[in-house]
Amino acid sequence: MAKPVDLELKKAFVELQVKMVETSKKIQVIDSQIGVLKRVLQHADITQREISTLPPDTKTYESVGRMFLLTDLAEIKSNLKNRTALLTQRTTELENNKQYLEKNLKESENNIREMVQQKKEQSETK
Repeated sequence: MAKPVDLELKKAFVELQVKMVETSKKIQVIDSQIGVLKRVLQHADITQREISTLPPDTKTYESVGRMFLLTDLAEIKSNLKNRTALLTQRTTELENNKQYLEKNLKESENNIREMVQQKKEQSETK
């Protein structure tokens, strides 16, 4: 009767390990996405600071794909502000998702530890 329990434990252990590996990979992807968003946010912030020093009548161009359009300075500032808000929101969402995944990863680790402990206890009682 000990054999089926061992197979069940082994199967559950393997499933938890797979879940942990997948969660770790997702966390790494989120970390890289957060890094990219922070660099883009920094670029937008630097652009905003540089634009704020320009006089209001300066001709400004905004890139649209592979071309540049003559755009009002106030509109460019507005677009940068909107972009910054979107980037900040997306970064916050990714960080919340990362925290959730880290919590799941810790739970999986604890479950694996419990399984190992149960296996030890079962082998000691034999």
